[in-house]
Amino acid sequence: MHRRRAPRRPVPAEDAARSGRTPRTRPRRHRLRPRPCPRPRPRPLIAVLTLLPLLLATACVGGGAGTARAGEGRVSITFWSALRGSQQVVDAYNRSQRRVHVDFEQVPSGQQGGYAKLSNAARAGNAPDVATIEYPQVPGFAIDGVARDLTPLLGERLRARLLPQALALTTFEGRTFSVPLDVEPMVFLYRRDLFAAHHIAVPRTWAQFERAAREVRRAAPGSRIATFPTDGGHHLAGLAWQAGARWFDTAGGTWSVSMTDRPTRKVAAYWQRLIDRGLVFLNPVDTQAGSAQIGRGEVFGKLTAAWDAGGMMAAQPGQQGKWGVAPLPQWDPDRPRLGVMGGSTFAVTKDSAHPRAAMDFIEWQVSSPDSLRARLSSGVSSQYPAVTDLVPVARKAMDTRYFAGQDIYALFRREAGLISRRWTWGPRMTATLRTVQDGLARAGDGDGTVWTALREGERATMPDLEALGLDARRVVR
Repeated sequence: MHRRRAPRRPVPAEDAARSGRTPRTRPRRHRLRPRPCPRPRPRPLIAVLTLLPLLLATACVGGGAGTARAGEGRVSITFWSALRGSQQVVDAYNRSQRRVHVDFEQVPSGQQGGYAKLSNAARAGNAPDVATIEYPQVPGFAIDGVARDLTPLLGERLRARLLPQALALTTFEGRTFSVPLDVEPMVFLYRRDLFAAHHIAVPRTWAQFERAAREVRRAAPGSRIATFPTDGGHHLAGLAWQAGARWFDTAGGTWSVSMTDRPTRKVAAYWQRLIDRGLVFLNPVDTQAGSAQIGRGEVFGKLTAAWDAGGMMAAQPGQQGKWGVAPLPQWDPDRPRLGVMGGSTFAVTKDSAHPRAAMDFIEWQVSSPDSLRARLSSGVSSQYPAVTDLVPVARKAMDTRYFAGQDIYALFRREAGLISRRWTWGPRMTATLRTVQDGLARAGDGDGTVWTALREGERATMPDLEALGLDARRVVR
């Protein structure tokens, strides 16, 4: 199998856009030849997956000085994360044992600079031992060689405890590049009081959702059943995922890009119809204006993910008891499936001098009840743990009064089992989704459609993949 070779120190296209540098788009071809592990410290490697495609090289791990063993001196590792509660988790871990000490640094969330900071540190050879990476960014950091292949470090005991659908999003051709913390199935948050007051049934299918949208507009002309977010690239991806879309695939070692496949066209046409008929709001949701719509009771529901139940509790405390959580409407209720919107993972970087100690810390973070309790002590959260036997810990910490006593974690557990495993994130999802959101923003201003936003995202993705030296093609499905 052949691939195109990237420049020696590639600048990702999304970083190149910020710096004004133009990435090479016609790199030379070469045969895949694994490089021996360098000594005494790994040099930066350009990792290219086989199914995502094959890694040129895998960072060396093993029983050398980088392994924390019983009897060795105390090991110190570094951890970067934007997740709330991380300091509490680190403090609890450091108190729990004396073998490994973790130094924590809070970094900005991904699109606000955290990922650029991680990429720059890796290019300089001083990335942290452990970093938080959201699911859509895992393939890119693996291809860049920043995220280490964790397959030799991930024990079978932890592997068996992780929700398979979550682990599948970080595992490519049998190689795992990060460990899931949480996975967030999409759900429908709805105002149970408003639906009841107007005698509108909570929709279980997308056909029922459209009918309910018409009923809401008739009953409350200034309100809508939901908002289609113009700042929601991840939201649109999750809806397409549920419908059976496969925006990226790597069959035959070649990246196939199909962000306008048949399921995606169905989703785009559905939402464009609701937008054109004025059945939903079309505006950003992660803004003060979007929050104000919810606060005024103008929005009957929100198509979102499990984590946002806690977000609603924090953002709208005065609406306690008025909300419920329902399954996301289905296209075919006899064959239900879901997409994901949100969730974080932990990676050991290629610069870590203590990969086994780093992996021990990750395992404790994602699987220890004490870790989850420490994270939840920082504030309300409804994240769904990827290690599902921690669900009772999360449930116990949840104040169910906000959702009128509903056991929302029972619903999350059922819905997580419906997550489709046919989805693969692309190598440069930050840039791809930014382009889609730019198109959705123009649609919100009356210049464009959901469909044109998706086409723009697909077209803009191809040069990025070529700049990485990947064999890539657009396909029609």
